[in-house]
Amino acid sequence: MNRRSAVLREMGLAPLWRLRSSVDPVDPPEVSPAGQTAPPPAPESAPPAVAPPPPARPRTVAASAPAAAPPRPQAVPDVSGLGWEALEQQIRDCRACALCERRTQAVPGVGDREADWLIVGEGPGAEEDQRGEPFVGQAGKLLDAMLAAIGLRRGQNVYIANAVKCRPPGNRTPEADEMATCQPYLERQIELIRPRIIVALGRPAAQTLLDGEVKIAAARGRLFDRHGIPVVVTYHPAYLLRNPQDKAKAWEDLCFARASIV
Repeated sequence: MNRRSAVLREMGLAPLWRLRSSVDPVDPPEVSPAGQTAPPPAPESAPPAVAPPPPARPRTVAASAPAAAPPRPQAVPDVSGLGWEALEQQIRDCRACALCERRTQAVPGVGDREADWLIVGEGPGAEEDQRGEPFVGQAGKLLDAMLAAIGLRRGQNVYIANAVKCRPPGNRTPEADEMATCQPYLERQIELIRPRIIVALGRPAAQTLLDGEVKIAAARGRLFDRHGIPVVVTYHPAYLLRNPQDKAKAWEDLCFARASIV
């Protein structure tokens, strides 16, 4: 220590600080925990430019043909003055209810057009829809046997028709509006045939002919009047195939009908 420093210390002015230069020294580099000098930070750069997406190509939608509208039901024309050929052609061309949409063909009826006996069933089944004739399946074979039991034969003094002329889908029971739509055709057939007796096979046929609610068990053994023509009600052959124990009752009903016109 020189004399000047010793004097300054004695005066309470020690230690002696050096004046800093006008230029600050450069900050020392940062040291990493491992004792290594950290590299200087990289200069910031602008984010890479993102190319805009290509313009969307217009989608071409193939034009589809509009679905065909189902045929609209038509009103049944006046058939009161039609003869047999015109009436049957009108039945085959009929589009007055939805039954026409799934039929193969309409089934007007078959038999003697001047018959004493008119047999009225419910509606065509699958085989009748294919062949265009009523009661040609197993139920038809049973009906032929029932008629033979009382001395009758299909096509000879017997005409066979149905309450509705087109097959209901799945052989279901015809609905009330379907039977009402088809009723003018049956009415005209009755006017042309002028039968001596009508046999209604099953409840739908009986209700169409008698214009009201009918229960087969209660209607059996009774003679109903339809505009001067007697009507007998019995079981439908399709029902008898499922319930053969009632075949004897149906035979009794046919015997009753035969006795009613003698």
